[in-house]
Amino acid sequence: MLVTLLIVFVIGYLVIALEHPIKIDKTATALLLGMVMWIIYALGAESIVPVASAKHFQQFLADNPSLASETTAHQALQYILNVDIVEHLGDICQTLLFLIGAMTIVELIDVHGGFGIITDRINTRHKRRLLWIISFTTFFMSAILDNLTTTIVMIMLLRKLIAHKEERWLYAGAIIIAANSGGAWSPIGDVTTIMLWVNNNVTTPNLIMYVLLPSLVSMIVPLAIISRSLKGTLEPVVKINQYDTDISKGERNTIFFLGVGALLFVPLFKSITHLPPFVGILLSLGILWTFTEIFYNTKMLEKAKEHRIPKVISRVDMPSILFFLGILMAVAVLQSTGVLAWLAKVLDENVHNVYIIDVMLGILSSIVDNVPLVAGTIGMYPVADSAATGYAANFVVDGTFWELLSYCAGVGGSILIIGSAAGVIAMGLEKISFGWYLKRFSGLALLGYLAGALTYTIEKMIF
Repeated sequence: MLVTLLIVFVIGYLVIALEHPIKIDKTATALLLGMVMWIIYALGAESIVPVASAKHFQQFLADNPSLASETTAHQALQYILNVDIVEHLGDICQTLLFLIGAMTIVELIDVHGGFGIITDRINTRHKRRLLWIISFTTFFMSAILDNLTTTIVMIMLLRKLIAHKEERWLYAGAIIIAANSGGAWSPIGDVTTIMLWVNNNVTTPNLIMYVLLPSLVSMIVPLAIISRSLKGTLEPVVKINQYDTDISKGERNTIFFLGVGALLFVPLFKSITHLPPFVGILLSLGILWTFTEIFYNTKMLEKAKEHRIPKVISRVDMPSILFFLGILMAVAVLQSTGVLAWLAKVLDENVHNVYIIDVMLGILSSIVDNVPLVAGTIGMYPVADSAATGYAANFVVDGTFWELLSYCAGVGGSILIIGSAAGVIAMGLEKISFGWYLKRFSGLALLGYLAGALTYTIEKMIF
């Protein structure tokens, strides 16, 4: 039965990776994969649960004496229904609720034109200077928002600044690298860092302290090479005001600062209250929701309904939320059945070097989606006790393995254009070909990725 689960997961993983050639949305595959694996697990409960969860299963039976007279198959199924599903769904829902809250706040800023406070200030026509301004803007924006939203905002900006498609592609490639690098050092910058942060694998101060510099290096190295080929200035492009005239510039800016402040408040909230991040993000969303309701009740605008939270929520990318649900539920089965623990043991016995393991995982994330990759890794390696020594010390909270995984999983996706959400969305918006990116950017992104990983290694040697 365990072999069946592993085969089903690998097949599902391949279908997700080949989403574009086979034209089946990865969300559909992920949901189907997650639910089928739980069905298989339930059907094989009698043979799997007593072995994979022996200690917890015995404790469950001791706490529920009414099951003593039932068959092992029934007892094992009840364990899955009352323990496994409940615990895993609770952990998964924390991540999903956080994502829904954060994505709604970002959409609220966007629908009010709040990002204009940044994009309207980028007016240079000098090619080399524009590359660095756009890249650094993307780097820090993606740390506060997320790399997907940041990429969309910056691609829209490129269309206002650059008329020729070939020139836009060059800047779009830089945006992909900058967005992925920027999201790796912030607890709210990428889905994978959110997962590690919510799961208490890393904390905000250490993540910033040790991953910021490697992330910066991973962006600067390829940009320095690209910028050498850029000379001269861009042709002027006629700008069109696309903002809602019913909302003043000051009101757009107010929404922007409130939204960004709400996102930045969450890590502070977690450090003070020690409550899960989803509580902080939903608190922030509730405050913003109340503010906008009062604001539009007093303004009485014709388009007020389009700008209120109930309408804004409909813009949230729910297929992505369901994709995460399906993938995380599938990985949960592998964790419950002991498959991930077995894989971790194989890696430990044959590689036994967290730096090599993380770098390998990062390169793999350029081929397959980094969300299930990180979810699987979290399941493979439980957080070690703070008193752990030797090799196990790499897996404590803020351990070397988790910090470097945050970097590698985020930045490694830049190596191929299909390796990250930022790359896929840029590919779709600008019709960038896989071959063009492979030829012009993959080698540079790999060079930057390895340079950043080396920077992290030196940091650890020094500090």
